Formats: sequence, C-alpha cells, structure tokens
Amino acid sequence: MKHNLKFYLKNRLTANELKFAPSSFDVVGDILIFSEFSKELAKKEKIIGNTILENYPHIKTVLKKINKYAGKFRTPKLKVIAGENRKETICKENNVFIKLDAEKVYFSPRMSSERKRIAGLVKPNESVLVMFNGCAPYSLVIAKNTKCREVYGIEINPIANEYALENIKKNKLENKIRLFLGDVRKVMPRLNKKFDRILMPLPKGGENFLDLALRCIKKNGIVHFYDFLHEDEFHKAGEKVKSACLKSKRKFRILKTIKCGQYSPRFYRVCVDFVVD
Repeated sequence: MKHNLKFYLKNRLTANELKFAPSSFDVVGDILIFSEFSKELAKKEKIIGNTILENYPHIKTVLKKINKYAGKFRTPKLKVIAGENRKETICKENNVFIKLDAEKVYFSPRMSSERKRIAGLVKPNESVLVMFNGCAPYSLVIAKNTKCREVYGIEINPIANEYALENIKKNKLENKIRLFLGDVRKVMPRLNKKFDRILMPLPKGGENFLDLALRCIKKNGIVHFYDFLHEDEFHKAGEKVKSACLKSKRKFRILKTIKCGQYSPRFYRVCVDFVVD
C-alpha cells in the first residue's frame, strides 16, 4: 500500500478521531479485515471503509471483527462495513490459491512466511501430517513446493474441510494430499501410520495433543509445535514439549524455537521445531 490509512483519512476525520484510526489489519485476497476497531469511530466506519475502497483498488470488501476467535472452531464474527456483501475470497501465497470464508474458517495470512519456512525444511519423499488442517494452507504449500511423498490433513470443521477439498482440486494436488474430516484424537489412531514430519498449527491449546503427535511420529521424525506466548515466556513452549516427551517416554532434541507472527502487543505465535529420537 502506497500510503498508510491515516494519510487518506486526514481530511475525513477530525484530529481527535484520527488518533483512533486503526493501523493494523489483515488482507486476505481482496478482503481487508480489521481486528481492532475503536468504539470512538463506530459512527465513522462507513467513511473509513469507503476511503479504503477508493484508495486501494484491489480491496473489494472491508470487514471488522465484532467478536474475537471463539467457539469450537475458533472462528471470528465479522461485519461488512464497506464494499461487496461477502466474506468469501481467494488469496494467493507461496504458489498456491486458497479459497475460504473469512468468518467460517480459521486462517491467518500472517503465517504465509512460516508456511514457506516449513516447506523449505521438508525433504524429498517425506510423509507429512498436518493436524488441524483448516482449509489446507500448510498442506497446499508443502505439496506444491516440495518433493514430499504425501501430505495428510485432519480437520474437525466441516466447512473448512470442504474448502480444503476445493482448494486441492483448484491447485491440482489430489495425487499428493489426503484429507480426513474429524477429531484428531479419533482419526489419528485409525490411520495406523507414522510420519516423518508432523505440524500442529492449532490456534490455542496444542499442548493437549502433543501425546498424539509423539505416538505418530517416526524415529528421528520432526514435530512443529505452535503456541501463543508473551515475549517473556517463550521458554514455556519448550517446557510443554519436554513435559509431553517425558510422559510419552520419548527422547527429543529441540532444534529451534522461533517467533512466527505477532498476535497482540508483546504476544507472539511461537513454533518449537523438535526431533524425536
């Protein structure tokens, strides 16, 4: 974007209102989404939305979150404040197209570089499992950009899984990705299979499923465990991995712990890459 939003709003809001102008947002395809929107600007949301449409021609719809991620599937409640009355879009990242409904599917465009990082680690002929697959962003990026043998994806949200099926066809990856709808605790034992690499991109509470990953990872396989933590508490992610490995009586080595996206001020999504011996 050529200028920040405040630049375009300076003649449309008062100096005091301009102080509350939102500076953080996500762009998913041709939709712009505000996570935070000040109540002081509630009566100006239409003006702000239309200003975006006028100055950023690639944006067709402007949404704002009116509820945080919640419910069984950790999805947000979104309101259209300007543009086309829809919440479905197609975004492109890392050589794949991803179709989704921003209100019905958990998806973070901020994880695009993390998905690219993981794809860069996948070795030829690996069998990869994506727990909490969503609309399949990780599965698609890995299958498209690596020489892996196969990617398995498990998702409990039926709407997200339908988008995943559509996305696999759209990207012509039916021969590399297998999808399973259901709870990982019920699906993974039925697979009766071990994997070279397991991803755990759950928005919250992934430590409750580390035991499952440890049961299904091959010897010398790699697990990518995600967590949300305050910047002073990154060590806790490694402690959760250590605790799960001790309970499962599996030896492990942490390869690295990295920040991979800011969630809110001083809170980050963290990934622990660890190998299981």
